[in-house]
Amino acid sequence: MPLKIGLVGCGAIGAEIARAIDSKEIDADLVAVCDHNSATAKALIDSLKNKPIKTGLEELVSLSDLVVEAASQRAVPAIARAALGAGKSLMIMSVGALADADLYREVKRLAADHRTRVYLPSGAISGLDGLKSASIGEIRRVTLTTTKKPASLEGAPYIREKGIDLKALRGPTLIFEGTASEAVKAFPANVNVAATLCLAAREGEVRVKIIADPQIKVNQHEIVAEGDFGRITTKVENVPSPKNPKTSYLAALSAIATLRSIVEPMKIGT
Repeated sequence: MPLKIGLVGCGAIGAEIARAIDSKEIDADLVAVCDHNSATAKALIDSLKNKPIKTGLEELVSLSDLVVEAASQRAVPAIARAALGAGKSLMIMSVGALADADLYREVKRLAADHRTRVYLPSGAISGLDGLKSASIGEIRRVTLTTTKKPASLEGAPYIREKGIDLKALRGPTLIFEGTASEAVKAFPANVNVAATLCLAAREGEVRVKIIADPQIKVNQHEIVAEGDFGRITTKVENVPSPKNPKTSYLAALSAIATLRSIVEPMKIGT
């Protein structure tokens, strides 16, 4: 029997996941969707051939084998408690929420107590398999440098607090440097990948640089990791999601690939 999936969040990433399930790229059934904006949820349902029901979180959880969070960092705690507390598996897209150490420990404990699993897709970056392998030894340093168009950073808390005029930038400009936990709070819609890196590095410290470049056509993420294993360098140039420039299209594809790996009998990679 196909896996029953409930989707919380019907925006750009959620819609890509829903369409992949609907087209049978994933051997699963989308049984329910939930979104704080009813019109967004309805528009998504109307676009699908196999129509899920629109419902609240509690009913969505009861109908699902696996709950997919594609809403926001702010929504993660409630979704995680509802899904894991009911013994359902959970996939979290807004991984930045887990930069909160207390929430991370709670989510991990709930999954263990209820004998279920939490899946964290790699998002808009590559090389996590190598980093996970390297973390068995000692990782001494991880640096993430993210370069995006200024428009994609508009509205971020850090931009508002510092009064940065992104429209005035004429060339590549370093606008933030700090830890991953600081970065995901400062740019909650832009650098979930920083939190994912921390977790893959077994909660090691990750330094983050964010560069705004008005000339760039793609989102860039460059990762450098050094440790007992040697050195890993990866660089990804992502096309922004056509429906949400704050996120990369690869983030949605990583969610689809994760769901496929859950339902397929063979798993490739670390």
